[in-house]
Amino acid sequence: MTTVRDASYEVLRSQGVTTFFGNPGSNELPFLQGFPDDFRYILALQEGAGLAMADGYAQAARKPVLVSLHAAAGVGQAMGNLVNSWQAGTPLVLLSGQQYRPLITLQGMLTNHDATTLPRPLVKWSFEAPSPQAVPAALTRAIACATTTPTGPVYLSVPLSDWDEPADTDNLPYLLGRRVAGRPVAEPEALQELARRLDAAENPVLVLGPDVDAYGGWNAAVALAEKAGLPVQFGTYEYPRISFPTQHPCYRGTLGAMVGQVREQLAPYDFVAWIGGAVLPYHAWQPGRYLREGTELVLVTADPDQAARSPLGAAIVGDPAEALARLTGLVTVTRPLPEPRKQPAPVDLSAAGTGTVTEAQFLRVLAEHHPDDTAWVFECPSLGAWWDILPITRPNSFFCAAASALGYGLPAAVGVALAQPDRPVIAMIGDGSANYSITGLWSAARHHLDITYLILHNGAYRVLEDYGTWLGADKLPGLDLPGIDFVDIATGYGIPARTVTTPSELADALKQAFGTPGPHLIQVRTTNEPSGVFR
Repeated sequence: MTTVRDASYEVLRSQGVTTFFGNPGSNELPFLQGFPDDFRYILALQEGAGLAMADGYAQAARKPVLVSLHAAAGVGQAMGNLVNSWQAGTPLVLLSGQQYRPLITLQGMLTNHDATTLPRPLVKWSFEAPSPQAVPAALTRAIACATTTPTGPVYLSVPLSDWDEPADTDNLPYLLGRRVAGRPVAEPEALQELARRLDAAENPVLVLGPDVDAYGGWNAAVALAEKAGLPVQFGTYEYPRISFPTQHPCYRGTLGAMVGQVREQLAPYDFVAWIGGAVLPYHAWQPGRYLREGTELVLVTADPDQAARSPLGAAIVGDPAEALARLTGLVTVTRPLPEPRKQPAPVDLSAAGTGTVTEAQFLRVLAEHHPDDTAWVFECPSLGAWWDILPITRPNSFFCAAASALGYGLPAAVGVALAQPDRPVIAMIGDGSANYSITGLWSAARHHLDITYLILHNGAYRVLEDYGTWLGADKLPGLDLPGIDFVDIATGYGIPARTVTTPSELADALKQAFGTPGPHLIQVRTTNEPSGVFR
């Protein structure tokens, strides 16, 4: 007899979804029984860390991933990082175990009460199988929904008693052959008008969002910028991906977090082509115009909701990568490339005698010693736009929390390293955010992943201090983090670790970490200096 479990694994196999992340609970055991040899289960010690690992893997591998969650408790544990996955549009299939069908009515222990409501509004589709025989079809639909534009996480609840029931073998072959393909294509007339406006503008600028990289448009963005001589900026330092080489002559930096900052940064330009991300994703509100009078804007996005909520300008719905490639052929006015940006002043790398490394020293030493093919994972908000110093030179190389929900970076590095095993991964993590999902270190050690964790230890929630200053809020409690030693924690999880307090110690630790396979953790004692994010 072909069981629902057998049929479900056939469906997952046919769709290429053979990597699972999770932490098994009692409701999931019948599904995981007899786990197939051609599937891989990545154990996380907590569901929130597991979801972040899955997110990093799905983004870096550019493919959907299954996340196994335990009933209501497991879904609740994962929802902090689910906020990031929803914002990033990561194609995740959240498969949650439910109680026996007879016990759902009685609300027996571990019943997920109102299961489909719990993960909303952070999923594209939420469903509980109405019968055992519907489970394989529901899985097929879940994968299709997660991977169609705009991509994003979906949720499926399955009672544990369903897996051993007989499958609908008559219709299983139809499910195995199902495929859904296609992305929205921008209307030709709309792109022609955008190209005309780029040609006619006296001083245009190209602002890139994360979907340019996510949809594979890195090279097309470079081609358009070079042909039209366009300066390029990122829409915000909080975007989860970087979509343009940061050492390119056209690169002009990152827009700010507040209305006034962005208005001033875009004031020199009369036309803004904003492609591949939500327009004006501010962090802090300020009254006043969004843009100076005379500056016009057109958005290109694959997400109809982003187009609808844009507060100004025209919007075009379409694949941003495809749109960039077509725009390159449509623009006719060629301009010289902008002058390269002024290089930062040299940094004094001598020890200051304070037992700490400045952020400028940290970035300069890391810039000198990091491997060229590094994949970067970032969750240290107080560093700001560090990529102005450390070069991002190739696509699919930068990952951070899309919604700034802390606890993403440390475990996401595990997923990135699993998806890109031939690249070294550097995870820059603040000492505040590292505590949210520290259990990810165990998974990095278990799989002997080539990850170098750099914990910037300034002993405070620095970016919150800065935001509080900007808000005029004083005497804020709970912003200091004394008495945490990440070297001891990492060693307990099986990862070699050391503390550095001078630039020379940092350089030595980096050489050792990059020259030795496997995970490492370097705790960098840094000065507690203003981030500048809310200047």
